[in-house]
Amino acid sequence: MNARGPTRFASGSAYWGAVAWLALVVGVGVLGPWLPLPYPPATPDLAHIAIPPGWGNSAAAHYFGTDPAGRDVLAELVFGARELLTLSLPATALATLLGASAGGAAGFWGNRGLALPLAIGPLALAAGWWLLALPYWLISSIILLIISFLIFIYQWKFARLGPRRFAGVTLPLPLDSLVLGVATLLSAVPRLVLVVALAAGPPLSTSQLLAVLVLVAWPDTARLVRAQMLRVRVQPFVEAAWASGLPEWRIWWRHALPHACQPLWASAPLSLAGLIGLESTLAFLGIGLLPTTASWGHLLGTLRQEPTAWWLVVGPGSALLFTLLALQEVARQLSGLHSSKEYFNKTASDVTAAHLRTKIK
Repeated sequence: MNARGPTRFASGSAYWGAVAWLALVVGVGVLGPWLPLPYPPATPDLAHIAIPPGWGNSAAAHYFGTDPAGRDVLAELVFGARELLTLSLPATALATLLGASAGGAAGFWGNRGLALPLAIGPLALAAGWWLLALPYWLISSIILLIISFLIFIYQWKFARLGPRRFAGVTLPLPLDSLVLGVATLLSAVPRLVLVVALAAGPPLSTSQLLAVLVLVAWPDTARLVRAQMLRVRVQPFVEAAWASGLPEWRIWWRHALPHACQPLWASAPLSLAGLIGLESTLAFLGIGLLPTTASWGHLLGTLRQEPTAWWLVVGPGSALLFTLLALQEVARQLSGLHSSKEYFNKTASDVTAAHLRTKIK
């Protein structure tokens, strides 16, 4: 008998259990407005404040109890799951997209591989002068914009009237240093402290809090994809693509970036779990969205008003714990799947390189 059989069975059961729980959360979040809930969310029942779960036949029965404001816990849990789909999930997708693009470009082109037209220099300086509101910002920005426009016209229209060398001058963009510098700057401050500092004050809208979460989440993805891109760009299939004369943007987009982004299948669920925990922590502290917004963190935060209300911990705490554990299990399984396919990907890259060399010949 194979000794790994019970382990595989337990691992498979945990994985499908995690998938089932995540599917339940997604289904509840999507169908929340159409579910036959006994009470709508954020609607207080002043006659039943902080009551424990009740399963009686009376019309006032709250199956999961109420919080200190009289709001139904079941409705808050359902619409809290919906909040995950409208805030944490889009934040993870946007942070992954931004981090993969920035890290992939930084690792592929480095500090001197990407050059910009000379006219971009005064244009960027004018934008920085205007954003920082430096002295005489209006006049200085207009002058720099005019200089940028004249350089652009000279380089593209009147290159024959002047030295050809100046007409082709470009500015190397230190993309690698810029991406790493910004990522290091954002990572130097603990994530929770940075988010609290950015979100403190008046309540934010969903789009504003989404932008804050994306801002603090993309550096990890950027560093991961950059490190992978440094390994991918020296692979034989990429060198063969360069030798075949393909445009560098096509090589980056079609050949290098898909291979560099493969670890994201395992890291994306962990990023989502981190943002869910971060959003719940902000809601628990009363920072970010309005207090009337349904959230698992808000429910946990109401425990401060009624410390003996154990149902305010069991409901949202269990939902949050099971969701984070499920995402961790999915990430573990995807990581193992990615590791098992590394040999296949290496073989496929060798085949691609051989095919490109054949086309060159």
